Amino acid sequence: MANYPPMILLLSVFFLVSDHDSRAQNQPTKLIYQEPINPNASEAAKQLLRTIYDNAGQNILSGQHNYIGHQSRHSEETQELTGHYPVIWGSDFGFSDSTNDKDGVHYRQKLVEEVKKNYAKGAIVTLMWHVCRPIDEEPCTWKGSVQNELSNDEWQELITPGTTIHKNWANQVDEVAGYLKQLELANIPILWRPYHEMNGKWFWSGKKRVENGYKKLWSMLYDRLTNYHQLNNLLWVWNPNAPNYADDYHHYYPGTDKVDILAADIYKNDYKQRFHDDLLDLGEGKPIALGEVGEVPTAQILDEQPYWAWFMTWADSNYDRNDPKKVVKLYEANKVISLEEYLKMNQ
Repeated sequence: MANYPPMILLLSVFFLVSDHDSRAQNQPTKLIYQEPINPNASEAAKQLLRTIYDNAGQNILSGQHNYIGHQSRHSEETQELTGHYPVIWGSDFGFSDSTNDKDGVHYRQKLVEEVKKNYAKGAIVTLMWHVCRPIDEEPCTWKGSVQNELSNDEWQELITPGTTIHKNWANQVDEVAGYLKQLELANIPILWRPYHEMNGKWFWSGKKRVENGYKKLWSMLYDRLTNYHQLNNLLWVWNPNAPNYADDYHHYYPGTDKVDILAADIYKNDYKQRFHDDLLDLGEGKPIALGEVGEVPTAQILDEQPYWAWFMTWADSNYDRNDPKKVVKLYEANKVISLEEYLKMNQ
C-alpha cells in the first residue's frame, strides 16, 4: 500500500456509499464493492460477492451449518423451529471414517449433490474443511490429528516443496479440489472458509505467528486451488476466532490482496463490540461475517454491530446451545433475512 498520510488513508479505506433503499432511517451505509482477489473469478462468484456487499450494513443473512454426514438436517431443523429456511447453507469436507459418521470423508460425493440441491433452492453455499494433519492419512481422528500438533521441523517440511509432508499436503488438497471442481462445472460459487480459527491453539494450523507460519499456509492453499487447479468459483473467507481466548486477528491476516471476506467465530454469547469493529478495521472496507456462532446474537446486538453480512449457527446449536425461543426471536428480527425473503429481494 502507498504511504499516504494517515488521514487520507483513513478516509480512503472507509469511504462508503449511501443506500437510498435502506430499511430504516440512520441505517449504516453500504461498503464499496471490491472485485474478488482472483482476477479470473467466475461471473457467478462476482455476483455472489456483490450480494454480500449489498447486504453488509443493511441486513444480515441467516445461516446454518450441517455436518457432512447429516446432509441438510440442521437447516431443515431450523425451518421446522422458526418457520424459515436459512439463506446460507454450510457444510464441511470432513476428516473421519465411519466411526465418527457425521464427519465422514465417505460423504464427500453426497456433499456435492447436497450443495447442488440447496443451490437450486436459491441458497448461498459456504464450505469449510476440518483438515487432517499433513503427516497423517485420511481418514483421521479429531484429537489424534485435526486437533493435534505439528512440530517446528514438520512445519518447515510442510512449507518446503518436494518434501514428503508437502507432497502429502498437496495430495490432500487435490482430493478436495476434485469436488470443488464439480461445483465449478455446475456454475456454483462457494464461500470458501478453510483453515479457520487459526488464532487459537486447538488445530494443528493454529498459533503459527512466526515468519512462514499460518500466512504462508494460506498462500500455499490459495496458489494450489487458484493457479494449479484453476478453481474460479471460490470466494476466500478468512475466519479467525473472536480474540477472547485467542490471539488478536491481525497476527494472522494474510492481507487484503489475499482475502475476499473476513469472518469471526463467536460462541458463548460473547459478542463484544471490538470483535466486530476490529475485524471491520482490519478488512479496510471488505465485508465481515459471523462464520460460526454457538449461542445466537440478539436483534439488539445486530443493531449495535451492523456490518455482519451473515451468521451461521453451528450444527446442533438450536437446542444444545440456545433456548429455542431465542432462535425463533432472532429469525423474527427485521434485519435477519430468511431464504424466502432473500428470493423475493432478488426477483
